Amino acid sequence: MDEQTIELATRQGGGIVVRLLWNRGEDSVRIAVEDERTGEEFELQVARERAYDAYTHPFAYLSAA
Repeated sequence: MDEQTIELATRQGGGIVVRLLWNRGEDSVRIAVEDERTGEEFELQVARERAYDAYTHPFAYLSAA
């Protein structure tokens, strides 16, 4: 994570870690997802108005990306 990125929220369960990140320099929001069991990870840029929904349901947003 760079100095412009602020972690707003983190949740984890079943080996999956989901982070809600805000980049203050770009004023953008993204969701970072990591599977600690497999090491797989991905990030999604999301609209600000969808940030909480994407944080709650990141795999639904992955299929739309």
